[in-house]
Amino acid sequence: MKIYGEEFDYEIRYATSNNFIGEVLYDCPKCLLQPEVAQAIFDANQFFCKKGYKIKFYDCYRPLDVQKFMWSKVPRPTYVANPYGKGSIHNKGAAVDLTLVTLDGCYVEMGSDYDFFGRASHIDNYNFSKEILANRKLLQEGLLKVGFKTVRTEWWHFSFKQSWRFKTMNDKLPCD
Repeated sequence: MKIYGEEFDYEIRYATSNNFIGEVLYDCPKCLLQPEVAQAIFDANQFFCKKGYKIKFYDCYRPLDVQKFMWSKVPRPTYVANPYGKGSIHNKGAAVDLTLVTLDGCYVEMGSDYDFFGRASHIDNYNFSKEILANRKLLQEGLLKVGFKTVRTEWWHFSFKQSWRFKTMNDKLPCD
């Protein structure tokens, strides 16, 4: 039996200016997760690899100070979690922003770009081709089966079950 899951792609957008803020927010492109969350992602990736795809990460753990900066620029709770309330599940290392690519790393169409704040990003928007709807369905299926939940406004965002158990963190990303 072949073991899948070693392969992931990364495009940590907040370590670049290619994001909704237009500024570099992270000192380095790291993807950190709680151990239980990382295991679930590994399991999901095995599911996807068997179907000819793999996970591409856009964001994982996010320091609370970065969340506060995002909120100062875009105080819209539909798309940016209020850091002064419950904060973001990203601040706990229990949420991921991701997509699928083929095993060769080729783009898989999801109907909008990552961090596009509009109706095209909503998971309850079915005004897409059968291919895009199937891609979104596959992404959700693989993540839901290992314990993640969706949010209505972002097809790319998945929060791990019982994320309230994890503490909110403000540690800088380790760039060494």
